[in-house]
Amino acid sequence: MGKDRCLMTAQEMDEALNRLAAAIIERHGNCEKLALVGIQRRGVAIAARLGKRLKTVLGRSLPHGTLDIALYRDDWRTSVKQPEVLQTDISFSVDGAVLVLVDDVLYTGRTIRAALEALADFGRPSRVELLVLVDRGHRELPIHADYVGLTVPTLRSDRVHVRMQENDGHDEVFLAAAPE
Repeated sequence: MGKDRCLMTAQEMDEALNRLAAAIIERHGNCEKLALVGIQRRGVAIAARLGKRLKTVLGRSLPHGTLDIALYRDDWRTSVKQPEVLQTDISFSVDGAVLVLVDDVLYTGRTIRAALEALADFGRPSRVELLVLVDRGHRELPIHADYVGLTVPTLRSDRVHVRMQENDGHDEVFLAAAPE
């Protein structure tokens, strides 16, 4: 039988977010044209936490938004149930901006493809970078992350679960291994 395994404790998640914020500043300096866009659900919480860290260092808030990709997914029409549509809120101009798209887990790349399509409805950023807390491999599309908190090898049948205080009441990342 498969066994769950802790991949990141709350403290390790916090340390990873600090490293990711530092990597953004290293690449973008004062982050003048930078904006954060979190993908619903947990990408939103991760982007908010990154925004707080960046504000502490930069002395100012960065534009940030939330993006729901439910109706942009290529599998929603084949799903048994209707997709749950959540809030999209991008109240700044994306034209010419450098967007850091934030998600919890990068797997096949299909969520990111859908997010890129959704972002195109808001304008034309000068660049889009991808930040993920966990990269678990198994891409089906040619998509990679620019910033990664943790890379973990998985089986396709495994599941990586990110729990966030804002959504789940506590922080942790764990691997639910496939039953043997």
